[in-house]
Amino acid sequence: MLPGPTPGTPEAPSGARGFAVVDVEATGRSPWRHRVVEVAVVLLDERLCPEGEFATLLDPLGPVGPTHVHRIHQGDVEGAPRFREIAPLLLELLAGRVLVGHHVTCDQAFLDREFARIGVPLPPVPLLCTMELARVHLPEARGHGLAACAEAAGLGWYPAHTALGDARVTADLLRLCLGAPSCPRDDWAGPLREAARVPWPRLGRARSRPSGGGVPLLRREAPYGPWLPGSQAPEVVLTQAAAMGSTA
Repeated sequence: MLPGPTPGTPEAPSGARGFAVVDVEATGRSPWRHRVVEVAVVLLDERLCPEGEFATLLDPLGPVGPTHVHRIHQGDVEGAPRFREIAPLLLELLAGRVLVGHHVTCDQAFLDREFARIGVPLPPVPLLCTMELARVHLPEARGHGLAACAEAAGLGWYPAHTALGDARVTADLLRLCLGAPSCPRDDWAGPLREAARVPWPRLGRARSRPSGGGVPLLRREAPYGPWLPGSQAPEVVLTQAAAMGSTA
């Protein structure tokens, strides 16, 4: 999905764990009034090499919100985990990493509120925003939204407004911007050093469902480019991923 290290990428600072590229889809625009209905994380190491990815729909315990935007229907989240059930794993994925997103403060705000609802304050995490990076290192983009930046970068079609699709293309955009000659080393080495020093909370893994099975994950997938404008976009497919194990 992602290529190897960007040629010429300088050595990362010692102790750096890497980057967590995140995207959330939500039931509305307000982190205080609305809930996360899908979350995805793409992990990159300190040299921008792919390490793994995580994605699932979530049960928002209410209406799913603007289906015309995120294309998530109420029936899609039946049986999906609640945020509390995936929170321990999410903390493990994010700990020690720079948090990356396109307009990353929005994704951070939704995650911060979801964790606050279960009594877990997130630490002050170093951030990298690909929207801000693209303003500087991708000046030919016709706009600063993710679709416009992906088009200017030649990244091809991606399943927009699916959390995993957005996170994957944001990871590619990060690699392109940080590998640009115009990008100074401190744009990424500084946040990596800071991230390695941030203490993170931990949570015990969620218990099994009443049925005795592990917590299921529901993942939306779609083909990833190239795609010609004017042709029909591939269908997004909903699959049940392997259930997360449980602990007492």
